[in-house]
Amino acid sequence: MKQFFKKFKSLALALAVLSVVIVSAIYQALAPKPKLKIYQPNDVHPDLVDTTLQHVKKYHQIADFALINQLGDTITHETFKDRIYVADFFFTTCATICPIMTEHMGQIQKKIKDDPSVLLLSHTVTPEIDTVAQLKRYADKKGVIPGKWHLVTGDKKEIYDLARKSYLVAKDQPYSPYDLVHTENFVLVDPQRRIRGFYDGTDPEAIETLLEDIAILKKEGL
Repeated sequence: MKQFFKKFKSLALALAVLSVVIVSAIYQALAPKPKLKIYQPNDVHPDLVDTTLQHVKKYHQIADFALINQLGDTITHETFKDRIYVADFFFTTCATICPIMTEHMGQIQKKIKDDPSVLLLSHTVTPEIDTVAQLKRYADKKGVIPGKWHLVTGDKKEIYDLARKSYLVAKDQPYSPYDLVHTENFVLVDPQRRIRGFYDGTDPEAIETLLEDIAILKKEGL
């Protein structure tokens, strides 16, 4: 009799474990998959959005652009076609937040260097100083991988408009035409050129969140 109950106990335990596994599998299958928000100008603080766009609540995309990277190559929106990318704004002579942002972008580069579906894009806000040669020196010093991380310069008005009207990450300087105060924000952009997240480029925890969100975005199958 004891032997019978011993066998029954083992069977009951096995069934209980199997039930937990099945219930867990069903829950995982039915649970909604995490999905990132699609940001519109209306979602962002007005200080960071051009007045012509502050009312926009849908269909916002990064505008077409053509800039020059640290190798002297023309980089356009087509360079990022069907790719996820992280964008920011900086300048090579910045001694405050830019070095931290660049270091953190470098950490992201390490994580995604073997992933062809993810790229990095850093725009200088002082193109009159950050020539191709200056960007190349800076890129070499910071370990920038050509083709993976583009540091770009170009027309100041175009860069200004991208910051204010596309990426929504810069404050206006109303008394200085085509000048701006760039923020520490990193911007996550999906393959459809939509903004999917803003992250403090000086905060290590925000960088971890950014990397997690890249993984989520990849699973969306865009």
